[in-house]
Amino acid sequence: MSRDGKAARGGAQSGVRGGSARGSATKRVMCGDVPIGGGAPVSIQSMTNTDTRDALATAAQIAALAAAGCDIVRCAVPDAAAAAALTGIRAELAARGVRIPIVADIHFDYRLAIAAIENGADKIRLNPGNIGGADKVRAVAERARDAGVPLRVGVNGGSLEGAVAGGHGGEATAEALAKSALMNIDRLKSMGFDDIVVSVKSSDARVCADALRVLSPLTDAPVHLGVTEAGAGDRALVKSAIGIGPLLAEGIGDTMRVSLTCDPIREVYAARDILASVGMLPGAIDVISCPTCGRCNVNLTRIADEVREAVSPLEAERVTSARGALFAACTGGAGAAGPVGAPGIARRARSRASGAGGVLTVAVMGCAVNGPGEAAHADMGVACGNGNAVLFERGVKTGTIAEADVVPVLLAKIRQAMSNDAKVGDGTH
Repeated sequence: MSRDGKAARGGAQSGVRGGSARGSATKRVMCGDVPIGGGAPVSIQSMTNTDTRDALATAAQIAALAAAGCDIVRCAVPDAAAAAALTGIRAELAARGVRIPIVADIHFDYRLAIAAIENGADKIRLNPGNIGGADKVRAVAERARDAGVPLRVGVNGGSLEGAVAGGHGGEATAEALAKSALMNIDRLKSMGFDDIVVSVKSSDARVCADALRVLSPLTDAPVHLGVTEAGAGDRALVKSAIGIGPLLAEGIGDTMRVSLTCDPIREVYAARDILASVGMLPGAIDVISCPTCGRCNVNLTRIADEVREAVSPLEAERVTSARGALFAACTGGAGAAGPVGAPGIARRARSRASGAGGVLTVAVMGCAVNGPGEAAHADMGVACGNGNAVLFERGVKTGTIAEADVVPVLLAKIRQAMSNDAKVGDGTH
């Protein structure tokens, strides 16, 4: 998702944490021109796995991530050459017409954070467990404040400060992680720096979730969600979904990364799937289908797969449009619906609201039992059987079609819904 311009780096606006029954507030922090917190849509992050010093290769991967729907990209900065390469990466992205915020990932050497800021980083991720003493943190905070660049306090279970861990039996417990995060947030605030995003990560999904449940009510800093070192394959996806999804459903979380051992583009797709599964991906097309049973006399697996694959590019188009409009509204851009952080924006971004940009549910069912009855909430759907399919919309039967026509008919109805979205969005409907 490319973005033009680099307006209003830094600064914060307050807003109600959208969709949360807890009613806690988060500040608005700007990472480049992408808002984090304050009722903005949950932004999707990933991290490059190229050598950052190779500006062309890194820019190419960032461009691919942006095209896949990533909102913010992080790059490792292990040395001065990597920090200097950020300038070249920026130039190559500009030549490609891609505008996406870049976060510099810093460990051990505070001077790399300062160099990254000077070379155009939009945000700095610091690990308080290994960056050094207060004087080094102050130097970074002062340079970041002058440049209008936010900092992410990234607490990790594997690099927790010894003094904090020692107070919790030497373990990186949820309480210890939350304490470290609060301690480091307070330290930055005491230095006059308040443009902060916070993350608390562990490879244990339950520890991650519990730590953020402790931390979230105690700070107004936007929260970055993720399970670190989740692993590879299906289990890593499940672990990440368990560690992230329930928090989102509770109203905790303003930006997220699904950390997987794979091509980072898969992290973006996984993040979108998690957001869609909790009803927080504006514009999503949710294809639901029954698991089949002895009543089913069609190859529903094949039909459902065909529908899902055919819908995928339409969903990508719809999500891009809906999320772009919401981000623009949150930052006062074209189509803004109200002030930054307005509760209405939060609700639209984080709920299954109907209307333009809302989640569109498409049902593919294998018999009358699971057809218009159990899928009555679907915007549209089919109940298949005996070579035919009953069409229905919101539980009301609207016709019968041949099984072979299921995919083209549903696609036509989805396109009509998208056309209606556009009319609502431009005020012509």
